[in-house]
Amino acid sequence: MKITITALIILLLGTASVFAQSTYSIKGGVADTASNSKLTNATVAVLNAKDSILQKFTRVNDGQFAINNLKKGKFILLVSYSGYADFVERFTLDSAHTTHDFGRIGMILKTQLLKEVIIKAQVAAVKIKGDTTEFNANAFTVQPNAKVEDLLKELPGIQVDKDGKITAQGQTVSKVLVDGEEFFGDDPTLVTKNLRADMVDKVQLYDKKSDQAAFTGIDDGVKNKTINIKLKEDKKNGYFGKLDAEGGTDKYYQEQLMFNRFKGKQKFSVYGTIGNTGKIGLGWRDENKYGGTGLEFSDDGGLFFNGGGDESDLDSWNGRFEGEGIPLARTAGAHYDTKWNADKQSINANYKIGSLDVDGTKNILTQNTLPGNFINSNSDQTFHKYMFRQKLDLTYQVKLDTSSNLKLMVDGTDKHSKVDNTYTSTSLRQNGTKLNTNNRTVNNDVTDKIFHASAFYTKKFKRVGRTLSVNISEAYNESDAKGFLKSNTAFFDTLENATSTQAIDQRKTTQTKNNVLSSTVTYTEPLSKKFSAVVNYGINVNNGTSDRRSYNQSAPGVYNVQIDSLSNNYKLNQLSNQFGLNFNYKSKKATFNFGSKVATVNFKQVDLFNDANSRNRNFVNWFPQATYQYRFSQQQSIRISYNGNTSQPNIDQIQPVRVNTDPLNVTLGNPNLKPSFTNRFSLWYNSYQVISDQSLYVGGSYSSTMNPIVSNVVTDTQTGKSVFQSSNLDKQTVNMYVNVYYGRKIPIGDINAGLSADANGNTYYNLSNNKLNKTTSYTYSANFNLSKYKQKKYNVWASAGPAYTLNSSSLLPNVNNNGSGFNANGGFNIYLPAKFGIGSDCNYQYNAKTQSFPEDFKRTTLNANISKAFMKDESIKITLSGNDLLNQNKGYNRSGSAGILTQERYTAIKRYFMLSLTWDFNHVGGGAAPKK
Repeated sequence: MKITITALIILLLGTASVFAQSTYSIKGGVADTASNSKLTNATVAVLNAKDSILQKFTRVNDGQFAINNLKKGKFILLVSYSGYADFVERFTLDSAHTTHDFGRIGMILKTQLLKEVIIKAQVAAVKIKGDTTEFNANAFTVQPNAKVEDLLKELPGIQVDKDGKITAQGQTVSKVLVDGEEFFGDDPTLVTKNLRADMVDKVQLYDKKSDQAAFTGIDDGVKNKTINIKLKEDKKNGYFGKLDAEGGTDKYYQEQLMFNRFKGKQKFSVYGTIGNTGKIGLGWRDENKYGGTGLEFSDDGGLFFNGGGDESDLDSWNGRFEGEGIPLARTAGAHYDTKWNADKQSINANYKIGSLDVDGTKNILTQNTLPGNFINSNSDQTFHKYMFRQKLDLTYQVKLDTSSNLKLMVDGTDKHSKVDNTYTSTSLRQNGTKLNTNNRTVNNDVTDKIFHASAFYTKKFKRVGRTLSVNISEAYNESDAKGFLKSNTAFFDTLENATSTQAIDQRKTTQTKNNVLSSTVTYTEPLSKKFSAVVNYGINVNNGTSDRRSYNQSAPGVYNVQIDSLSNNYKLNQLSNQFGLNFNYKSKKATFNFGSKVATVNFKQVDLFNDANSRNRNFVNWFPQATYQYRFSQQQSIRISYNGNTSQPNIDQIQPVRVNTDPLNVTLGNPNLKPSFTNRFSLWYNSYQVISDQSLYVGGSYSSTMNPIVSNVVTDTQTGKSVFQSSNLDKQTVNMYVNVYYGRKIPIGDINAGLSADANGNTYYNLSNNKLNKTTSYTYSANFNLSKYKQKKYNVWASAGPAYTLNSSSLLPNVNNNGSGFNANGGFNIYLPAKFGIGSDCNYQYNAKTQSFPEDFKRTTLNANISKAFMKDESIKITLSGNDLLNQNKGYNRSGSAGILTQERYTAIKRYFMLSLTWDFNHVGGGAAPKK
């Protein structure tokens, strides 16, 4: 009877299909996931999505299937095969999608699926959606009261160092969002070190595109490695935060308060910090504040000012602390964001205020490469730096109707900085005889005001793929700097007899202003179901002024005699008209877009001191691009891209004025500079195998710059004085990086293992005394890491790897500055009975000596702590910690640029002991957030 009824249903459906006039259809292939072999005679059924009534069915023939004459609507595809888990997927057929191609459907054996369930449901641990890698937070285990940072450390392919800096797929993560929204601007560790791990549903890793590229789907080359934290619905109601008070030996201390109140779609947060350990100071690139490497007050206005100039021709400071000296940071801020009116409107606001004091000393060794020889210099510096900053930013988004949106952004920044530097230096000839000595003091007082506003309008028309967008923005920046330069220099002959001296006592002022107004209109038109065109036009006005003055004394303390050779008032006005045409192809698995923008640029250069130096110039700039992306499966994809970019010289490089902040190293502008053009190729491949929990990432880029702007250094070998001037060169500079990461879980012992290899470097040119110097610097490194985590018992980790750097200079082919290095770090945390815990971490760094720097550098930093938790939820904790127990922390850095090698050693935070009391309060949960 059942057979008769089934046959009747099939007969009726078949008869109905004869009379149907629909052209809707589906097709695809079926194969075994493990062996990749075709599956024949698998059953393919199409069910109605609303009531699961059978619409059509067929059987797979030679691994392929096709079903025609379907009606318009929403359906469910069900694929069944003996011994395999069923495959189910929802799909829609309508006027825009008359055919649905499922591609290759991978079927999983039930025995394999059972193994997958056994390994803690890792089936959903990682998903790859296009260029987004999504991690399921529930598939990874962390301690009670753990933060997002602890969760990130468990994710394959993501590394978090001791300072909180996040690296993913070989690149630094610059943004951490919460539910897709900015949280205190873009302060990564404000999220990672304070939001609770148990609030997280998903962690998404991707390259964040500009608003324009995200809307049109056309790559404009603007990308920021970004992590988005998606919260669980039942964790969006309540409050949580942290109160931390710490005091230690040698007058070290830190205090911080963080309070968060979430209510449905509303988020409110405030924080305040003060400390001199280099580990706190929430806000303004927090990820680099923890551990004392990279406290930064950055200005994230979304535009880079090409016409504004440096803050002054004296020593300026951008407010960044990178481990040099002893810092005292005071910061506070507030954040609020919400959505309302059925999510049609939203607002995101942030206010941050803070100050940073840094005191310290630095020793600098430099080697200036000359044709056939070099000059070595040894300089000692004592510095005091101070910066105060406050910033307010606001973003408002509104859905005007079902097809159009508007995004408004505005922010303003007020900064004030002071810098006091004292230098003592000695320069030696190649044979070791004294060439010159210098003693100087430089101080600078700078006030900055920055404003930025933008409006972005988008419109989608009835025809799918037809869109219009308008982007308008303005940015204004002004800087007023005043300071003094006092210097005494002595010069020596080859017998080290003094031949002459030079004394300088000057007052300096610098006033810069920059105003940028830009607008772009973009229109997309579908040419077919898979092919579309994008047309855009933009106009950009960039007006900048730079007024630099130097004065001698007419009487003691009266600086009013202008020095014309060191003074200049200059304007650089740029007008750009840009037209672009791109084409975009998109199928189920592949996306390809290509095209170019072309811009005519007018430079109006006005020298207000000498009109003979004024000029008008015109350039044509090209911006070609192409991107191809293919998704092999849900867990495997590849992206290949190309971008061409024209870079304009800025007003600092063009303004014809001498800057003598360092009398032995004077810079001079070049008003004849031309734009340079860079070709950049990049590759991104990501794969994750669910059953074996293996991940593979390969990424890299290669860029070459034509007509590069390089440094032309002219050095007087009799005195050691150098003049630096930028110039274009008929050569191509090269930059490259490659990162490969392979990670997997070792079943024996349940250990996470990872292996990475990196290569990065550049080929650069400069002119030294009018001789071409080709320098190359390439570093190759590898790292192997192991980690194991046992909830409520212990976690342990270790990583180590070598590095080798190849350096060469065509002017000094016999000088070998190649060097090896080795880095290792590890640590553990053990959770003892009675809520006690002990932990330790250690870092070792080694850099071998070179011919230019004949001393090895070795540093081992060891930290340890013991803690006791209280309360049932362990929310209160007392910790005794020791920082740099071996007292070996030494500030150190090596670098090279424009034929000059530099090694720095500086004051760093060393050994101290700290007692802390932390209250980690939490009152979130209690059901899903109410729907608005």
